[in-house]
Amino acid sequence: MIADRFISRFCVSLGLTIAIAACGSPTETSNEQDSSTLKLLYWQAPTILNPHLSTGFKDAEASRISLEPLASFDNEGNLIPFLAESIPTVDNGGVAADGKSVVWKLKQDVKWSDGEPFTAEDVVFTYNFLSNPKVGAVSAGTYEVVSSVEAIDKYTVKVNFKEVNPAWSLVFVGGEGMILPQHIYQSYNGENARSAPANLKPIGTGAYRVVDFRPGDTVIYEPNPEFRQVEQLGFERVELKGGGDATSAARAVLQTGDADFAHNLQVEAPVLDKLAAAGQGKVVSNYGALMERILINFSDPNQVAPSGERSSLEFPHPWLSDRTVRQALSLAIDRDTIAEQLYGVTGKATPNFLVAPPEYASANTSYEFNPEKAQELLEQAGWKDSNGNGTRDKNGVEMQMVFQTSVNPLRQKTQAVVKQGLQSIGVGVELKSIDPSVYFSSDSSNNDTVEHFYADLQMYTTGNTSPDPAAYMNFMTCNQIPQKANNWSGDNNSRYCNPEYDRLWQAASQELDPPQRNQLFMEMNDLLVEDTVAIPLVHRADVMAFGNSITGYKPTAWDMRTWDIMNWRRE
Repeated sequence: MIADRFISRFCVSLGLTIAIAACGSPTETSNEQDSSTLKLLYWQAPTILNPHLSTGFKDAEASRISLEPLASFDNEGNLIPFLAESIPTVDNGGVAADGKSVVWKLKQDVKWSDGEPFTAEDVVFTYNFLSNPKVGAVSAGTYEVVSSVEAIDKYTVKVNFKEVNPAWSLVFVGGEGMILPQHIYQSYNGENARSAPANLKPIGTGAYRVVDFRPGDTVIYEPNPEFRQVEQLGFERVELKGGGDATSAARAVLQTGDADFAHNLQVEAPVLDKLAAAGQGKVVSNYGALMERILINFSDPNQVAPSGERSSLEFPHPWLSDRTVRQALSLAIDRDTIAEQLYGVTGKATPNFLVAPPEYASANTSYEFNPEKAQELLEQAGWKDSNGNGTRDKNGVEMQMVFQTSVNPLRQKTQAVVKQGLQSIGVGVELKSIDPSVYFSSDSSNNDTVEHFYADLQMYTTGNTSPDPAAYMNFMTCNQIPQKANNWSGDNNSRYCNPEYDRLWQAASQELDPPQRNQLFMEMNDLLVEDTVAIPLVHRADVMAFGNSITGYKPTAWDMRTWDIMNWRRE
């Protein structure tokens, strides 16, 4: 997929499949819609509108309507300029021949929604903000490769890298590249970052600006009067409504016509097919890099460190630290049943941690459903049911686990399949479901977030948000472990730390030869699979619904669903 030594374009063979509901003419909508208002349903409601301070896609989705990166990738992997005037390449002098820097030319006369000019200083400040450890930005890992960012002039930015960096296009690009206004955030560049008023009412350069936000409920937008193409916007008002569940969101678009768009329709395939048959909207499925996985806690969530921290690195997990036990758990989970009966055409069972783009997907791995073999492994590890209560134990410790995920009918049914498989091999399982607005919260004081991981197993979906997987594979390095000391920032909530994995990642982050770099990423994937660091379940399509009257959208696997909202229209 990578054509040159330095990446300026990607050719991603990802299918965008659009399933248009059943035959016959659409019926009238049950409620007459105001054609000038775009109604978006996000059943996982946003709680903050600064994407750099939240791990939740829901918050980045809502932020992306107002904030922009320098550029982003379309679904075919082509870099599309937003705040950049053009895309840097080796030929135009933007990408340094030694791979250690990149120069971006910025669009001139761009203004923030409050009328202040956008300049190179805003890009420099965004880097300083994200790289400040006191801020605790969740996107900081992407910027660790940067040594400095400098404003060459008012509309030229140079990004200098610590080492040779083939993945220069990860920085200031896509969902993790949204630029923040210096004049708004300069007083909040530290431990007070989360108290910035702009986290709730952002000042952006994007198509629409926020006029009202009720966290966990509703965001109201209107056209940004300073937007460079404001006269071409399709709507006078955008309403993003949160809460509810995926099924009711799908129904509102596909069956009743009460909404124009619904995101992340993690709905059982038979239910979704039935709703689509009503004919009020279209189901759009886009296979990107999303993968539903079970993460395994390498630390003990039940021990409390002197600092008061649970899931502390001081206390390894009493049985999940044993690879043999982790392998047994994986063998007891029926991925095919989950994929085929629950996800249908919107999901494929996978053994891999890295599933896309295709050239990075390893063919060296496999998965197996074999409860008998799983039981043999647990016996070998010394876990037996010595007291006849149906749960294995060892040295007086019962193998009883808490398995948590977000509230969603599809996830709860997946939990049930997993629990049945684990109980069949003598593992006790307590299921826990957490409201998505809490589970994916940016609140570092909330003990139920995915970063705290005060359970033994947890399940959710994520994946690389760029055709280059470097930032995504950085998730599992040792320095990405969220802890109390770093204010629970970082994506490695399994607390997995393997120097060999870190060595591979460092090598891949500097390798300029595309085939060799691909091989390094596959080796990293294979190591995670061999170590059973996580249990990959389903390579998920990104499923969404659009009302029949909405046009102009072109979903991409490499940015938020709202990345091109400036082009959405009603016909």
